[in-house]
Amino acid sequence: MGKLSQAVLMICFFVWALPSAAQTPCVGLSVVTNTPEDQLMLAVNGADKPEEQIAALEKFTQEHADSKFMPCVYEYLTSTNVKLSNFDKAIEYGEKDLAANYLDLNLAITLLKAYIGAGKANDATFDLIAKGPDLIKKEMTPSKPANISDADWQKMQEEAATSAKDDRAFMEYAFFQLLPRVADASKRVQYLDGFVQAYPDTTNAGQVNFEYFIAYKMLGNTAKAEDYGEKSIAADPNNIRALNLVADEYASRQTNLDKAATYAKKALDLATGMKKPEGESDQQFKAEQNSLLGLAHLTLGYVAYQRAAKTKKFAPSIQEFNTAADLLAASPEYQGKALYFLGYAYEAEYPPNHRLAIDALTKASGLQSSFAAPSRDLLAKVKKAAG
Repeated sequence: MGKLSQAVLMICFFVWALPSAAQTPCVGLSVVTNTPEDQLMLAVNGADKPEEQIAALEKFTQEHADSKFMPCVYEYLTSTNVKLSNFDKAIEYGEKDLAANYLDLNLAITLLKAYIGAGKANDATFDLIAKGPDLIKKEMTPSKPANISDADWQKMQEEAATSAKDDRAFMEYAFFQLLPRVADASKRVQYLDGFVQAYPDTTNAGQVNFEYFIAYKMLGNTAKAEDYGEKSIAADPNNIRALNLVADEYASRQTNLDKAATYAKKALDLATGMKKPEGESDQQFKAEQNSLLGLAHLTLGYVAYQRAAKTKKFAPSIQEFNTAADLLAASPEYQGKALYFLGYAYEAEYPPNHRLAIDALTKASGLQSSFAAPSRDLLAKVKKAAG
């Protein structure tokens, strides 16, 4: 090892699979030459394959379980297993570090990658995200080295700032990736409150408010849901999903049909003009676009249906529901809703069109949606009326 053979080696050379070039695993931990820890790192860095690195690391855990270097070993095991997409194993080793009260920025980001890959979202997950800003500040705030030029010092600060920005962006990305996996709505609100406290200057205010809207909608708190829905749209007026879901909320609850129609029309215009993102297949893009267009047509159909109670003109709602049902083939819940109200609209017009109502309700009855049972009940009544 040349001149380094008599030195204490800081573990900062194990750089594969790290989230940022400026990050370092095992911050503050060191290894002395000619020790089991030194032999381990020689084996790890000399391995040709990640599997060989894991074998060396796991062997060390069995033979030197009482080593003070174990937190670093677990961190490397976490990173290596993430590289191999062994997300459950990565989580197992990463959480051993957390249980021992060991945490650095690299471990936090690597473990979050494992949580995203495994689809695991719990208190530990969101606690890591909440700790993100403090970890970034601690590890990405450089101290000025002695004998460094002003130009090099400025460059060092700029690189640290860039790394800190990237790391923070990943933390926020992880939050929005994992939050939808939380089934408990009250937990969602709790995690959102924690996120707002940890990231008060987030540039994703529109998304935060949208997630609050979803959470309070799940809780059945209509007032708060609509309040956050409006905040979400105010922060990001071109968020098609927010426009569509807030419009659907207003229409379904019949709380503001005018605003529902306005938002649905805007969502329709925006979805029609969507551009395919780079790297997305034509099939994926078309499915996403159809879903957005279909929900907008569904809302417009429901608004037209409600207004037809006075005008008795059901043709506009029938047209919208038919269009929505065709576009929402990939969403049984919304397609079932469109077909259910389509059947109602056919029956409500004068004279009622029993045959087309039966066709729509028969389709709705066979879908896996909350409208299947109501569709079967209405279908029985229509068949009886049709004779």
